[in-house]
Amino acid sequence: MDEPDLFTVAAEQRQAREPGRAPLAVRMRPRTLDEVAGQRRLLADGSPLRRLVGSTKGPAATSSVILWGPPGTGKTTLAQVISHAVEGRFVELSAITAGVKEVRAVIEGARRAVAMSGQETVLFLDEIHRFSKAQQDSLLPAVENRWVTLIAATTENPYFSVISPLLSRSLLLTLESLTDEDVRLLLRRAVADERGLAGSVLLGQEAEDHLVRLAGGDARRALTTLEAAAGAALEQGEPEITLAITETAVDQAAVRYDKDGDQHYDVASALIKSIRGSDVDATLHYLARMIEAGEDPRFIARRLMISASEDIGLADPTALPTAVAAAQAVALIGFPEARIILSQAAIALALAPKSNAAYLAIDAALADVRAGLAGPVPPHLRDGHYKGAAKLGHAQGYRYPHDLPGGIAAQQYAPDTVHGKAYYQPTRHGGEARYADIVEWTRARLRGDKGD
Repeated sequence: MDEPDLFTVAAEQRQAREPGRAPLAVRMRPRTLDEVAGQRRLLADGSPLRRLVGSTKGPAATSSVILWGPPGTGKTTLAQVISHAVEGRFVELSAITAGVKEVRAVIEGARRAVAMSGQETVLFLDEIHRFSKAQQDSLLPAVENRWVTLIAATTENPYFSVISPLLSRSLLLTLESLTDEDVRLLLRRAVADERGLAGSVLLGQEAEDHLVRLAGGDARRALTTLEAAAGAALEQGEPEITLAITETAVDQAAVRYDKDGDQHYDVASALIKSIRGSDVDATLHYLARMIEAGEDPRFIARRLMISASEDIGLADPTALPTAVAAAQAVALIGFPEARIILSQAAIALALAPKSNAAYLAIDAALADVRAGLAGPVPPHLRDGHYKGAAKLGHAQGYRYPHDLPGGIAAQQYAPDTVHGKAYYQPTRHGGEARYADIVEWTRARLRGDKGD
């Protein structure tokens, strides 16, 4: 790799001399895995990340890793921690600025290091989803031959944004948004730690609760808003960061949720129950309270998607696509415009006809499966596309529905243990009335009834 330019070197030297000038989120970046907030599942003893930091070599060496998660969950932080722990070379690239040329230079350097000194190379590639297929292909030989251990980070679903050959050669580790308690501990650590605010101000309980809500599980956002609030308090000569100071500093008024967080869940529950009850005005009121309180718009969108299936279902088959489209739009746009999208979706759900038949149907089926009612698949439905299947009686006697009038064959599909069970009980509400007629007609023909 090329040597850092003089401007980069100068900036790093100045930051080393004056660490307080660096953003709080940078100063508080964990130095070890034990300091990382959240992600307990990924950081457990014996996990791939622990083994990578431990520099396990030989046949049990850790393979390349793809870190997938929302912004602010610690992908870059984990890579930085690993960079301080590995014994070999650590190289960092961003897919925003790097291309095939830079990747090939890293790979060539890794091959030379292995050949000359046995030194291994860890390559951290941020935003890998921004790489084209050809750019990702250029990584394959190095990953497959372990010339480099790749740590790639992405906020996009890797099953869509990372090529299959690279995905199959890597461990996929999913990072989750931080919990409220994770964020709370992070804030308190930043207030007290010498690298952070070093106890220069106190953090009031109401202000802390507000910062936790504003963070939405994003560690970087939590520390950025804390820094703004602390700066405002220090400028005013105040010993404590209060809710009023925080509101002013981040330009976000707080809806008065109680300090234990009950209102957070109560208002979310009230929103869903208002939609279920078809009260569009109450729905908009609770939506407005959540928005004004700084709720993560993705959280609100997720609740709407659940409501679309749980409370509306096939009474209005467009409800779920509407909620999903709103969630996608919110993720792309964010506030303040996201409020309009959430409003449109919430109004549509509140005014839609209601049915919980899909919700009850799957729970009834799950209850039977959990009770042990999961008998063998009927022989005529089993796979017959292999040698010897016919001798076993598999796929024998199966009637192909497309060859029959009406497209329905009178034959058994469910195992004997649940044959005849009617899990789905459609309502006569909205569009589900059509499904009620269809399911009654199809069940009769599956039984072999000859009626109209």
